[in-house]
Amino acid sequence: MSRTSNVTKADYYEILGVSRSASEQELKAAYRKLAMKYHPDRNPGNKEAEEKFKECSEAYQVLSDPQKRAAYDRYGHAGVSGAAASNGDPFAGMPDLGDIFGDFFGEVFNMGGGGRRASRAQRGRDVRVDLTIEFEDAVFGKETQVTVRRMEACESCHGTGTADGRGPSVCPQCQGRGQVRFQQGFFSIARTCSACSGSGTVISDPCRTCRGDGRVERQRTIQVTVPAGVEEGTRIRYQGEGDAGRYGGPSGDLYILLSVKPHAFFERDGNDLHCVVPVSFPQAALGDEISIPTLEGDTVLRIPEGTQSGQEFRIRGKGIPYLNEHGRGDLIVQVVVQTPKKLTKVQKELLRQLSESLTVENKPTSRSLFSKVKEMFS
Repeated sequence: MSRTSNVTKADYYEILGVSRSASEQELKAAYRKLAMKYHPDRNPGNKEAEEKFKECSEAYQVLSDPQKRAAYDRYGHAGVSGAAASNGDPFAGMPDLGDIFGDFFGEVFNMGGGGRRASRAQRGRDVRVDLTIEFEDAVFGKETQVTVRRMEACESCHGTGTADGRGPSVCPQCQGRGQVRFQQGFFSIARTCSACSGSGTVISDPCRTCRGDGRVERQRTIQVTVPAGVEEGTRIRYQGEGDAGRYGGPSGDLYILLSVKPHAFFERDGNDLHCVVPVSFPQAALGDEISIPTLEGDTVLRIPEGTQSGQEFRIRGKGIPYLNEHGRGDLIVQVVVQTPKKLTKVQKELLRQLSESLTVENKPTSRSLFSKVKEMFS
């Protein structure tokens, strides 16, 4: 039975509309664009815009901080729980509209001199691998291996992309600047060089193995450590294990996306575990000690006299370990009184005698109690 209705939180990179390899400048530019659009000063009384502004500001606060970003990249929202809190003020530490416009116009109308030469180096793409693990592996952690197909530096040309291994030559059209300038009246307009696509270099003799790309696809086996306490949808990041960069650029990252198989009778709720255990009417009425399964073997649970069907008992420290922290959640055991479907004549007679000695008023209960019972058996 489901006990929670968790709302999936939007991915911070998707909120800002950037890739996971986005640079600090790209993050800032994306945030500035959204902040100018949704800032409360520009949308007075617009609750939807205010929520959008809070959302993109929270994403930027996390991703602009190297430590928080690393934790988020490795474990998702679980790795930065509470990291974007601002002591009750949703706009604390955020730039005002004047700052945003100031940065914007300062960059757009930069009166600086000559153009900056474009860098040919390109960062490799991130690689994602889906990994399905057992419920127990999510609880206690696991060492395993995954197979990854990724782009690696070509051995024939040593990643240069050229047949002689010397690397690309300077573009003759833009002289290595990556831009071609045109004069129009008082203005000097720079456009990306069409011959080299802005890289400033060209390859005239491409490598036959990689056809000038500098990389070839390879299959590799990567050792993966699944930490204790992970949950469905957790991402584990391995820096530099993605596609190799081009022309000296850094490699991308490898992301392991975890999927956890359901357990036969345990249900997870945060760091707590829940299970339902049937007991007989005599056990519930007279009390008893019963054996309860846990993820680490059986333990004894004392059922007190007069236990009601649906009553819950908490066994401390038998739940899920906290991710990257000390301690564990609890095991919540719900007992349900089981009514026998078949009785012998002797058993029926004994129950009739018991029934005559018990007095129960069969009156309707309150709706709140009815709702609890309905929820318990849903």
